[in-house]
Amino acid sequence: MTCRQLGGPCDLELRAESADDVIKDQDQHLKDAEAAGDAAHQPAREEMKGRWAHPLGAMKWYRETKKAFAAQPSD
Repeated sequence: MTCRQLGGPCDLELRAESADDVIKDQDQHLKDAEAAGDAAHQPAREEMKGRWAHPLGAMKWYRETKKAFAAQPSD
């Protein structure tokens, strides 16, 4: 999946064995971009940080992301 597919601003490809790992990789990518001063990634980082403050919305996003991951073509 790409950063953009997960709510970010770029097309960096994130590859992992599971949706959970892709989500973790996206979180790390956003943290790294923020630390490097990349303002384009800031809104996605804030959204990721705030997501779990709203559990119902977070679970909806999580389920949708898992479905999108499962729909990705395998290599």
